[in-house]
Amino acid sequence: MRVKVTHMRITDTIIIQDWELSEQFMRASGPGGQNVNKVASAVELRFEAARSPSLPGPVKFRLKRLAGRRWSKDGAIVIQCDETRSQSRNREIARARLEALIKQALVTPKRRIATRPTKGSVRRRLNAKKARGDIKSLRGKIPDD
Repeated sequence: MRVKVTHMRITDTIIIQDWELSEQFMRASGPGGQNVNKVASAVELRFEAARSPSLPGPVKFRLKRLAGRRWSKDGAIVIQCDETRSQSRNREIARARLEALIKQALVTPKRRIATRPTKGSVRRRLNAKKARGDIKSLRGKIPDD
């Protein structure tokens, strides 16, 4: 059973439209007694990330890396949740996970600035290597005179 959901506001500029999201409900696995066999409480939230007009290109790229195996071949993020016995609570958890994932992808990683080691640190490192080498050279066999 597939159900359309309403739009989702991530930030003031990013709003995910209802056509980009779809939910599918199924029976959850694991313990739960008769409830597991009767009620379709597990939810599978699908977000068409690759086709989303609200996400900029770099954000989509980072989102794909962050999503990992949740990113499908057709460019959708699939989030499954069967933590609780309540279908509505599972929906909320799945949507919160998607929102957190998108917010994480919005953060631009800080560029690393290449730096050179100081002369003092290079000198200390080389002196330590020399001292260590001297110690190791003393471990050899003692020559017979």
